[in-house]
Amino acid sequence: MERENTFSLTFPLLVFFVILHSCWFYQVVGNGFPINRETLEIVIGVGSPPYSPAYPPDNGECQDCPQLPPPPEPPCPPPPPPPFTLSEELKMAIQVIQRFKRRIKSDPFCVTKTWTGNRICYDKSKYKGFVCDRSTKDNKFRVVGVNFNGFNFDGGPGCPLVATDFVEDLKDLVIFHVNSNNFTGDIPFGISKLPNFFEFDLSNNKLVGAFPAAALGATNLTYLDVRFNQLTGTIPPQAFTLDLDVLFLNNNAFSGKIPGNLGQTPVLYLTFANNELTGPIPRSIGQTSRNLLEVLFLNNSLSGCLPYEIGFLNKTHIVDVSINQLTGPIPQSFGCLKDIQQLNMSYNQFYGAVPESLCILGDLEVLDLKFNYFTQVGPECWKLIEKKVLNVTMNCILDLPSQRSPKECEAFFSRRWTCPDPKWLNYVPCGIYVSKGTPQTSDHVPKRARPPSPTYAALKEPGS
Repeated sequence: MERENTFSLTFPLLVFFVILHSCWFYQVVGNGFPINRETLEIVIGVGSPPYSPAYPPDNGECQDCPQLPPPPEPPCPPPPPPPFTLSEELKMAIQVIQRFKRRIKSDPFCVTKTWTGNRICYDKSKYKGFVCDRSTKDNKFRVVGVNFNGFNFDGGPGCPLVATDFVEDLKDLVIFHVNSNNFTGDIPFGISKLPNFFEFDLSNNKLVGAFPAAALGATNLTYLDVRFNQLTGTIPPQAFTLDLDVLFLNNNAFSGKIPGNLGQTPVLYLTFANNELTGPIPRSIGQTSRNLLEVLFLNNSLSGCLPYEIGFLNKTHIVDVSINQLTGPIPQSFGCLKDIQQLNMSYNQFYGAVPESLCILGDLEVLDLKFNYFTQVGPECWKLIEKKVLNVTMNCILDLPSQRSPKECEAFFSRRWTCPDPKWLNYVPCGIYVSKGTPQTSDHVPKRARPPSPTYAALKEPGS
């Protein structure tokens, strides 16, 4: 009985003691005191804590991590660039340019304001109009080109702008393009001593007098353009011995006959247009069959019959003989112009039948025969009329609209028209036509659109 009383008395005390300690723990946590493992063990176990290993102080570093190597030393700064020095060739070029600059009195686009200092070839904002390149010999810069196209330079009243002591003194010159300026005077003969001088464009300037003889000595030229000047006199035969790809002589006042050695020229593109040339087209033109692509004779005073040798031009794309005084039938050899795209014979005095062999050429896009005296077209040519490839308005063809009056045609045929060696009019070197038969028929399908013609483009004034 006494033990039961003791237990009943002890149990409430034990509960009270546990509650008291719980309240004390809550107060400790609520007041933000740090709690460590040792304190918790004391409270829960209500006794002394068991042994625990000591933790090392947390100093934020790993004691056993390997040591990182020290950072590398910074590299040495690059050596300073060598002082800027100009080659002797460029120094000489600057002297020539500055001397020429003093001749220019009119510079509407302020180009010469960039011709200052010695940074030619190194600063693209300097020396506008000059082209530089590195030499293959020593890798040094040279002034190799002059491109003044459209600058409209002028020397001013009483001070003509000439190229003498300029172009020939740029010893490394390759191209000289100065179209649409006001250069006048003679071309310096010194250009013949320039070893790499290939392109000479003096178009649309104020050149007067005869064909520039100095250009005939520049035997390395591949491009010669003197159109839109005021050159007079005859075309020298030496012009056709130059190793040119392009020869533009149009829009001057050249007169006289075309030299008989025309066939010697290796040119691809040739223009005689808009001059005062007379006489026949030389028969030697047939010798250009390996190279000639386009040739313009238009708007001169050429006369006589067309040479059958034109039929040898089997690589030629464009032949224009319009606005002249040429006459005679079209030679049957024209049926051999297998690559012809444009053939313009308008505004002349041609007559006879239009050859069927010409009308079956598959690449033909323009066959302009208007304002002549043709009298007949065959079925193949009728097809081209319907396709608007062939234009025969203002001729003497019966049953076609827009023809000359009978009176006008009768007046023309009342005169005697003959060609020398008429037997050659029926000669066909390529064998596509039999004189007593009919030519082959062909569905005319012009090829796709082609790039613009360089020779027709040359008829447009530069800068316009």
